[in-house]
Amino acid sequence: MTRTPNPTSSKPSKAAAQTDGGVIYEETDQEEDDQPAMEAPLPADVANVAGIEWNESPGLTQGLKGAEVIQAFVKHLPNQPGVYRMMNEAGDVLYVGKARSLKKRVTNYAQGRGHTNRITRMIAQTTNMEFVTTRTETEALLLEANLIKRLKPRFNVLMRDDKSFPYILITGDHEAPAILKHRGSRSRKGSFYGPFASAGAVGRTINALQRAFLLRTCTDSVYESRTRPCLLYQIKRCSGPCTGEIDAEGYARLVGEAKDFLSGRSQAVKAQLSTAMQAASEDLDFERAAVYRDRLSALSHVQSHQGINPQTVEEADIFAIHHDAGMACIQVFFFRTGQNWGNRAYFPKADPSLAPGEILGAFISQFYDDKPTPRMILISDDFEDRALLQEALSVRMDRKTTITVPQRGEKRELVDQVLTNAREAHGRNLAETASQTRLLEGLAKTFGLPHPPRRIEVYDNSHIMGTNAVGGMIVAGPEGFAKNQYRKFNIKSTEITPGDDFGMMREVMQRRFSRLIKDHGDAGPSLPDAADGADPDAVSASGMPAWPDLVLIDGGKGQMSAVRTILEDLGIADKVTAIGVAKGMDREAGRERFFVRGKPDFTLPPRDPVLYFVQRLRDEAHRFAIGTHRARRKKELVSNPLDEIAGIGPTRKRALLHHFGTAKAVSRAGVDDLTTVEGISQTVAELIYNHFHEENR
Repeated sequence: MTRTPNPTSSKPSKAAAQTDGGVIYEETDQEEDDQPAMEAPLPADVANVAGIEWNESPGLTQGLKGAEVIQAFVKHLPNQPGVYRMMNEAGDVLYVGKARSLKKRVTNYAQGRGHTNRITRMIAQTTNMEFVTTRTETEALLLEANLIKRLKPRFNVLMRDDKSFPYILITGDHEAPAILKHRGSRSRKGSFYGPFASAGAVGRTINALQRAFLLRTCTDSVYESRTRPCLLYQIKRCSGPCTGEIDAEGYARLVGEAKDFLSGRSQAVKAQLSTAMQAASEDLDFERAAVYRDRLSALSHVQSHQGINPQTVEEADIFAIHHDAGMACIQVFFFRTGQNWGNRAYFPKADPSLAPGEILGAFISQFYDDKPTPRMILISDDFEDRALLQEALSVRMDRKTTITVPQRGEKRELVDQVLTNAREAHGRNLAETASQTRLLEGLAKTFGLPHPPRRIEVYDNSHIMGTNAVGGMIVAGPEGFAKNQYRKFNIKSTEITPGDDFGMMREVMQRRFSRLIKDHGDAGPSLPDAADGADPDAVSASGMPAWPDLVLIDGGKGQMSAVRTILEDLGIADKVTAIGVAKGMDREAGRERFFVRGKPDFTLPPRDPVLYFVQRLRDEAHRFAIGTHRARRKKELVSNPLDEIAGIGPTRKRALLHHFGTAKAVSRAGVDDLTTVEGISQTVAELIYNHFHEENR
């Protein structure tokens, strides 16, 4: 039996404070911040507390498939709004949809005619369905977007690139607020401004705001430890609140001005600074006047380097879609406080038969699933559920949000400009994809692969004399490097001799393919062939299969021997094509030798495009492995031996270091010396002493 969730059981955790030019998202309470912005319907597997139950009736569909399964469910569905999931025999979710009336919507599928090829394939693979009813269609829309992002059904429009956006944060949990770059959950108390399209845009804006408002950017721990002003104060990038160079009232005034500027009251702030500069000049205080002059100049720098700055649009996101050659590109521009805060291009996964408006509507509902919405959203193409989505976003933010398709004026000009950017990004991506396709075809021909690889995995190890050893795996496919598929392997085995590259590679391959077999079976890679009736969409949401079509190893015969041993032990030696890439004579690029099973090793002509492609793959694996090794080494260098002792927290650690100076001095101290430290009892002192004196254990 289905139950209806109550999305109004609690108020939004974020209080939206209206300003002249935008919304400040004030984070007020840590416990409230851990809750979602709205008590929106959530998937059953994560929100049972919300009262949501999926209606599952496996007895109805036993032995049935396709339209027959759907017909069996139709008889028991209510004429209520809700969300449905269609699943295949393996239990994978094929499609998530919402409906004003579940019964009427699912009946359309049950008829089995008048569908596109995409829907026909989806119906044919369906062996089960699940449903949840909601109070309104608005709630169903929010739940649908949440499920699509979480489950990534292959027949839905998918964002694919869902990186979080950076924001500017002015902290609110310290007496002297700092201005920082922030990415991720907005759980820290303070005021957030954004989003910005890139971290670079945030960094440039913060640098300019430092010169304009002299706010600190240091961490709270650095702030507390300062005894004299830092270099930023000397170069007029900070007002020096840490050492009392500015009093609390004066610093609070600077913080208020920064918030006003970021909230859209930029002209008022500039007018105040101009008046103050003029007053200082009339008082013959030219040094103070110069400070105001430099601050005004910094503010002008912020506004003059934002690209197109509209006159009539204070706060808006602009979406434009260009759909051609079976691929869609959606360009998003962000405008806040009348300034362009950057743009980003997306290439969602969508069926070519879908209209641009359908793709855009599905994309926007997913885009704002976990992001704050502006007051205005401008779009290039209309879609059926625009009014419903507008209502859902307004409810979610507890203030009105409008979605419009401008027809004339400056807003239309802005949309046209964003559309131009979408068209250009689409062309660049299409050209890159075509080039990548030719390279993959050449790779398949060179190494005798049955088809161009859709997933290439490249492995490399990195260490210094066997210390901090790591293995790196990078992934590439038809769309280039798939960085969300990269994996690192911290070498754990204690039986490997330090510096044994062969042993490290054996461990990496053992862990990688054992896990692959466990998660996806041992079927190995395969290329769906539409001619054989296979599903051409049978790939992951990332656009590539779980199993690699080709494995490249940075190494020669020794490395390949280690790899093949593992593949044979796992019983997949005939299912995985592994090739070794050894550096040539004198480790010279362009003279690499390739080691393929059952063939003599060989080289490629110096200017062969396939050779350049393999070099690029190997260099990326090398870069990733070295970067991972450096990060691990850096972490170890800054670690403290006291962190390894159970019961020694930050307070006791600080007390020990203040008393003895270094961790090494602590390790040499006796039990009696340790007990003289505040907070260190006899028991804790013995614990510390025994940790550093193994013979006493």
